[in-house]
Amino acid sequence: MYLGIDLGTSGVKTVLIDDAQRVIGTGHAGLKVSTPQPGWSEQAPQDWIDATRAALADLGKPLDRVAGIGLSGQMHGAVCLDESGRVLRPAILWNDGRASEEAAQLDGQQRFRDVTGNLVFAGFTAPKLVWMQRHEPQLFESVRRVLLPKDYLRLWLTGEAISDMSDASGTAWFDPASRDWSDALLSATGMSREMMPALAEGSAVAGQLRAEIAGEFGLPAGIPVAGGAGDNAATAIGAGITGPGPGLVSLGTSGVIFAATDRFLPAPETAIHAFCHALPGQWHQMGVILSAAACLEWWAGIVGQPVADLLEELDPQPGQPARIAFWPYLTGERTPLNNPAQRAGFTGMSARSTRPQMTRAVLEGVALALAENMAALREAGGGADSLIAMGGGARSDLWLAMLAQATGVPVLRPAGSETGAGFGAARLGLMAATGAGAEAMTRPEIAARFDPDPALLPGWSEALSRLQAQRA
Repeated sequence: MYLGIDLGTSGVKTVLIDDAQRVIGTGHAGLKVSTPQPGWSEQAPQDWIDATRAALADLGKPLDRVAGIGLSGQMHGAVCLDESGRVLRPAILWNDGRASEEAAQLDGQQRFRDVTGNLVFAGFTAPKLVWMQRHEPQLFESVRRVLLPKDYLRLWLTGEAISDMSDASGTAWFDPASRDWSDALLSATGMSREMMPALAEGSAVAGQLRAEIAGEFGLPAGIPVAGGAGDNAATAIGAGITGPGPGLVSLGTSGVIFAATDRFLPAPETAIHAFCHALPGQWHQMGVILSAAACLEWWAGIVGQPVADLLEELDPQPGQPARIAFWPYLTGERTPLNNPAQRAGFTGMSARSTRPQMTRAVLEGVALALAENMAALREAGGGADSLIAMGGGARSDLWLAMLAQATGVPVLRPAGSETGAGFGAARLGLMAATGAGAEAMTRPEIAARFDPDPALLPGWSEALSRLQAQRA
């Protein structure tokens, strides 16, 4: 058996697979995000450990035959440790916009784009540390190690400070072409290689499970923990996406269009991400919106109704987009706007607007924002001929049908889509334990297919143009 641990923003998921890569158990424990100021987003790393303990217990299965562990997690977060390994402050998360000024200043140095192949987004790790230098100088002086969220779990599990190439790509300190830290970029932000974790490929061994932790959960001591991956690369591994062809659309807290490539294809002017994939010699392009399923959860909270009840009120057919439009920018936006100050809103409402119409607008707004990301990938020389849908939002037939209309390509829902990143992490654990490569990964069985209706495509294209014009 192989265990995947996925550290998300809203919770920790655990996935157990057998030797045939069939899911035989899942567990979950929730997490909360602290927003001490508008635009800020933080979590206590100890909460991640507590939630991992609970998610492992929630599996409800003996773990004595687990042979390998893989990790995946939310990207870009800054976990700052002092000389003794003590956490200095709450982790600043991926969707935190406080470092927008620092990000713009770093992005103004051409070397950052030249080396990383990416814009420096406010959510990336490097600008967070520059922000600390300016606003928390005493804390910054005590920083001796910076870890990404999932790698803090690795430190707890193994005692080793190691990251993988896909997650490290999102720091703005990393050179994806050479798959290594950039000493020049580290130095430009007052950092050094000694403050960074060691590096391993996602499918390689990156630490062994400590006996203390093994005994707590009934796991075998010393089993390998894989390098793992950032959440989206892990989800792609779960979907068997390792090269050109089908891409990935993820409808989690954030929204992602992901396409694997066999070479590094940077295009920072499009605001897409060009990162290493979780397997050796592979890369990917990725467009990201900061709020996807989070928009629907927010709207459900506003109207005081469960998401499932709101969706039941809607016509199940995608149809033509409505005149009411929703901008899904609850916490700013990345691709293609690169604007942490961008905010959400409804337009086109009247006194006759209804709750179902506004719910539908939320779904359409997210679908159109993801269509913008697909267009950006195509502009950058990538893209996909179809999209495998993963994440909690992929359970909605209507939402996937809307995505097919908005992007113009078939959207495919596999069985078990809700376990995407955790399943991918478990696969990486299997690879680390057995030495298997990409050939061991099959694409999942497709449970449902949503094809775009050519007759509706012009209306969806017009809706996207209308939203862009209003935003401008």
